[in-house]
Amino acid sequence: MKFLLSTLILTSSVITANAQWQQSLGSENLDVQSLLTTSEYDFFGGATGAYRSSDESGTYTFSNSGNDSMGPTRSLTEDGTFIYTCTSQGVFRSSDNGDNWNNYSSGISQGLSHGIISSEENLFLSTLSGVFHSNDHGENWTSAGMSGIDCRSICMVQDSILFVGTQGSGVYKSTDEGQNWTAVNNGLTSENFRAIQAQGSTVFAGGQNGTGVYRSTDYGDNWTLLTNGIASSSYRGFASNSSIVLAGSTSQGVFYSLDNGESWTQINEGLLDLNVFDLELNNNYIVAATHTKGVFRFPLSDIFTNDILEADIHLNRTLIKVVDVLGRETNVQRNIPQLYLYDDGSVEKKVIVQHR
Repeated sequence: MKFLLSTLILTSSVITANAQWQQSLGSENLDVQSLLTTSEYDFFGGATGAYRSSDESGTYTFSNSGNDSMGPTRSLTEDGTFIYTCTSQGVFRSSDNGDNWNNYSSGISQGLSHGIISSEENLFLSTLSGVFHSNDHGENWTSAGMSGIDCRSICMVQDSILFVGTQGSGVYKSTDEGQNWTAVNNGLTSENFRAIQAQGSTVFAGGQNGTGVYRSTDYGDNWTLLTNGIASSSYRGFASNSSIVLAGSTSQGVFYSLDNGESWTQINEGLLDLNVFDLELNNNYIVAATHTKGVFRFPLSDIFTNDILEADIHLNRTLIKVVDVLGRETNVQRNIPQLYLYDDGSVEKKVIVQHR
């Protein structure tokens, strides 16, 4: 098989001594539990409702008209037409980028919900009594299984495979939009999972205190506890794209990986609260939601060079595998040339340079 090889050589560097988090104005001392980045705005939700930023999380303003005022906004998603929040009072939807919200919870038997995701025409909601599904932008909801089980986190792999993290019952998987669920706990030593994230065909799950971040590369059949540079802790938030995976701990702050979880680096300089509830990526920053000190942002340019920012982060593609110059599959390694093969058919030659 012949590949068209890009001549672009990309480099990245480790964190410099001056790199640090910056607190977002308008979020100070707030309990923030969820984040969302769209093409126009960044959003956060928490104990006091929803807020919006037009400057990549530099500043936020209150954007909660009509949203739940009785309980926290625990999760946010969007489908290209609407923005959605899930709260203690069900699901709220906005058609005007958060200026106004309306309740869309018809068919939801449990208002207290913790996770909402969008995939093509489908919405899925994780609640304290199971999973719910909508295929009409939240106008109507139906049960999608897991009835009576406390579901705290939800994600989808390749627009077809659902994963749910529970409180007390481990991780479950469905391949038919929630009609049937199977427990997938081989290798897991945690029963509680408050965060779960898919990146390509890899799934990351955040376990309870005393465990940490688990990874599955075979659609949940087997899980491995990751330990190379990442602390044992409870994890509540993830963010990822084809270049970077981020994990937020409830006591150890933020960790990132450039090799799909093989190794991790901690970045906490300037982060005033190490209890991180969620993470997000916009064009230029990592965004972190903390329990008591609001939102913080960290420049991606302090991790990557501008070349890798432009070439990878802004491209909607998934890394399939990495091979050496002889075509042998390998893990990501620093300081040697490697070929990155993507699902859109492109191949790039990269050298990740670690400065000491």
